[in-house]
Amino acid sequence: MRHFANIADQEPLFLRPPEDVTRDSPQDLRAVALGATLYTPGIRPDLVRDVRRQTELGAGSIVLCLEDSVADDDLPTAEANVETALRTLTEELDLATLPQLFLRVRTPEHFARLLDRFGSRALDVLAGIVLPKFENPDGAGARWFEVLDAANAGRAPGSRLLVMPILESPGIMHRESRTEALADVHDLLLERRDDVLAVRIGATDLSSVYGLRRPSHLTVYDVQVLASVIGDVVNVLGRARDGFVVAGPVWEHYPDSDRVFRTQLRTTPFQEAGDLKLRRQLLLEGFDGLLREVTLDRANGLTGKTVIHPRHVPLVHAMSVVSDEEFSDASDVLANATGGVAASRYGNKMNEMKPHHAWAERTMLRARAFGVATPDVTYVDLLERSQP
Repeated sequence: MRHFANIADQEPLFLRPPEDVTRDSPQDLRAVALGATLYTPGIRPDLVRDVRRQTELGAGSIVLCLEDSVADDDLPTAEANVETALRTLTEELDLATLPQLFLRVRTPEHFARLLDRFGSRALDVLAGIVLPKFENPDGAGARWFEVLDAANAGRAPGSRLLVMPILESPGIMHRESRTEALADVHDLLLERRDDVLAVRIGATDLSSVYGLRRPSHLTVYDVQVLASVIGDVVNVLGRARDGFVVAGPVWEHYPDSDRVFRTQLRTTPFQEAGDLKLRRQLLLEGFDGLLREVTLDRANGLTGKTVIHPRHVPLVHAMSVVSDEEFSDASDVLANATGGVAASRYGNKMNEMKPHHAWAERTMLRARAFGVATPDVTYVDLLERSQP
């Protein structure tokens, strides 16, 4: 899988193009390369066609969901759809052409039942399993890893299934239980670090604890009870030296034209790119909110995003490309191991070599996954070329 592979003639866009990401790639690179993780309900009748189409449109990670997106009465049909899709994809397609593909199950017992039903061969196409409502009171979360060990028995290192736990339970939302709940999760995930690709935050379930739902013109950071959870999750699980990649919460809105507040999507980048029409299109579809939330995600220590519509994917990925300015600053920081401070080559900030070292390492990892833009290329140019 390589991001922006669907764009012809990439040379003018990238100073350094994105790397190919495979199951043999370093696990931290695979985690950062998740980008916009697109959820697809298992109840859809032709999942193979959906995966193929979404891959053509640039999706780098896809989740086939058997949990909240599927009604209880529809679960048998959805399981049959997923089984057919996995067997077809395993037999017919080259794994190197597929995105990172995941299955979201309901419980450890559900995972074990599907493992028995599908068999190990049908799971070969999967990169991993998404674990909903993950928590570990009294060691209960360890059951997930018992089933994972059974699924990985006999698998070669490059074909092992990894997991992505989703933190979305009331115990993590409630202030009085959050510290202990996150500490329990941290201890278990640290013990099983080699099996954990990334940690996800379930904003929809967390919001439901208080009967909330954010509108498309507000970000999760405007909803204070959600913002406080995100801050604590990053504090415990996203630390620079021993933490995990923590992905941004879902953007659950389809394109719409309702607007309450003025946009904060600047006109200048679109004028410079000669494409004010694209700006108008993004505003009409309500995507300025998504662009703002992706920016705030990164500022708050989150990497990547859960999305529910193929139109979201190119926006998240365009915002994930490393700018020439970021690459220049990160290169200068990493080139100086003795510390000190120096002005940025762009002349607009100071680079402190030791405090900015971890940021620079993360930036270089993102550069490998999404590439480095040439100096005159902005996210607008990338969006223009990425639109279906």
